[in-house]
Amino acid sequence: MTLPPKYLPFWTAAEQSHGPLDRSRFLEAFAFGDDESISAELAGLVLKGVKRASASLAWTYEGGGKAMPKTGDLSIVTTWTQQPLCIIETTDVQVVAFEDVAADFARLEGEGDGTLASWRRDHTAFFARECSRIGRVPNERMPVVCEQFRVVFQ
Repeated sequence: MTLPPKYLPFWTAAEQSHGPLDRSRFLEAFAFGDDESISAELAGLVLKGVKRASASLAWTYEGGGKAMPKTGDLSIVTTWTQQPLCIIETTDVQVVAFEDVAADFARLEGEGDGTLASWRRDHTAFFARECSRIGRVPNERMPVVCEQFRVVFQ
């Protein structure tokens, strides 16, 4: 994907601080979550270094409108209103069934109380909303993209 012009000043500031960032590795600019309150909470966890992973449904990438993350991708995390907050680099991507998401991954996501039980409760609700949006039925075998990342600039 091409870096949107409105994020060029932020990207340039990152390069001045961090050094060159390969624009061909740019994946997307996005806000976490599916509402403004959750987005702000999750972005705050990223900026504090608590949240170092994210989960999404593999089904959301099937329509071809959005590329699945891969190791080495660079993305801009934004506020709900698309203001840039930081640049993250994807360090690992695994696709596993919902029921097979590991406790270590839930802890890296840094949400709730950090337990797998909390992760499953929160993501069951989140993925149910996402499935409704894309016309799928949630289940224990639905494919979850487990992405790990590190902040390279904020």
